[in-house]
Amino acid sequence: MKDLLEQYEEPKPATTTIATLLKRMTDKGYVAYKTFGKSREYYPLIKKADYFSKHLNGLIKHFFNDSASQFASFFTKETNLSEDELKELRTIIDQQLKENKK
Repeated sequence: MKDLLEQYEEPKPATTTIATLLKRMTDKGYVAYKTFGKSREYYPLIKKADYFSKHLNGLIKHFFNDSASQFASFFTKETNLSEDELKELRTIIDQQLKENKK
């Protein structure tokens, strides 16, 4: 717990807040822990990319009628992306289209 709290900037959250979050993540199967005496060492059970993918897909399903293109349209219009960022997105999409053709 101490190691986690040290990672936060001031104002640091209460230890009870961190404990609650860790319990919820453990209950959901996102993390597990090993016990060493009175302390616990937490470790991930899923990859960060898998976690974000699951939640992003849920967001798209519930708020954008399960349409990735509706999400992309909203994202590009409402986030004030710079011209360079939009070009970078285009490059990513072009690369994915090439991968899909293989």
